[in-house]
Formats: sequence, structure tokens, C-alpha cells
Amino acid sequence: MHSFTPEDLIQYVYNETSTQKSAAIRGALETDWKLREKYEEILSAQQALEKVTFSPRKKAIDNILAYAEKLVAHGTEV
Repeated sequence: MHSFTPEDLIQYVYNETSTQKSAAIRGALETDWKLREKYEEILSAQQALEKVTFSPRKKAIDNILAYAEKLVAHGTEV
């Protein structure tokens, strides 16, 4: 019996495991309830991450634009 790490499960969730390793993990998930519990936690975290959106603060955008305008005004290439 192979002992899978959380990293193995994360790779499995993101389809980054080989066909052979994926089959082994699927088999282990059917019989190892502790592994199955960890897998469910990782799936839940993945789903939560997919809902997160990121955007920069307005001040950060304003600073970048001001810097770019300053460079253009002084004839410096960006």
C-alpha cells in the first residue's frame, strides 16, 4: 500500500499526476477513509480559491500611471 502525501493529492486534483499514479490514488481513495477526508478538504479549498477575485487598489493603479506619465514627460522610455 502506497502512502500519498497532501502534495500528491493536490497534483491529483489539478490533473498533474501520471495515469498510473492517478489510478493508484483513485484506488486508495476508495479504501482509505483518512486519505479520502484529506482529499475532500483539498477539493473544498480548491473550490473556495476559484471564487476569490483579486484586483489592485485604485491607489496602486494611480501610482503606476503617475510614474508612467513622469517618464513620458521626461522623454524616458518605459
